[in-house]
Amino acid sequence: MFSKIFPKIHAEGYKFLVIAGIITIVLYSFSDFFGLIGFVLTIWVYYFFRDPERYSINDESFLVSPADGLITDISERTGPLELQLENTSFTKVSIFMNVFNCHVNRTPCSGVIENILYHPGKFLNATLDKSSDENERNYYKIKTNDGEQILVVQIAGLIAWRIICEVKKEDILKQGERIGMIRFGSRVDIYFNNKKLLAKVGQNVVAGESLIAEG
Repeated sequence: MFSKIFPKIHAEGYKFLVIAGIITIVLYSFSDFFGLIGFVLTIWVYYFFRDPERYSINDESFLVSPADGLITDISERTGPLELQLENTSFTKVSIFMNVFNCHVNRTPCSGVIENILYHPGKFLNATLDKSSDENERNYYKIKTNDGEQILVVQIAGLIAWRIICEVKKEDILKQGERIGMIRFGSRVDIYFNNKKLLAKVGQNVVAGESLIAEG
């Protein structure tokens, strides 16, 4: 129960929590009102960097969500040019993370990371479809135990400061394991094919738990 109310936070959050705490103390020296504002800010920083445990289905016939947030788009498109998959058709599911969502990202499937590719870019609103091709982003190409290719793309948003990758090429992952996070509002895309779509636009999903596809 305690861990649900006060989950652990991601390592990236500690320095921001300290900074917010110092700001709160300084604001309190001016007035209780400003101090209260600082306290609320500190609580939000803690909440933003929360890293709760998640429990995946652990079934290789399903893909789970790589991110918390709102599904804003589902479309059929070719794979990313950067990964030389421009001639392969995929279903792409886009998940937008607002500043109140947990921003720790997870692998949608078990498998081995075949490639990780960082691409610098712009910081457009992450809800825009063109942000998939124009924004700063980080690609993960995962080969499942069945030999299928699953792509996860972290996309920086309008106020994102940093994409964090916590895995490396040739790492073997279990479904739902952490792969990284994005600091502040952003988006995660998942690409797959030959699977039955289970999710829908407008659905709120939970990283590592919500089912995205089956097959």
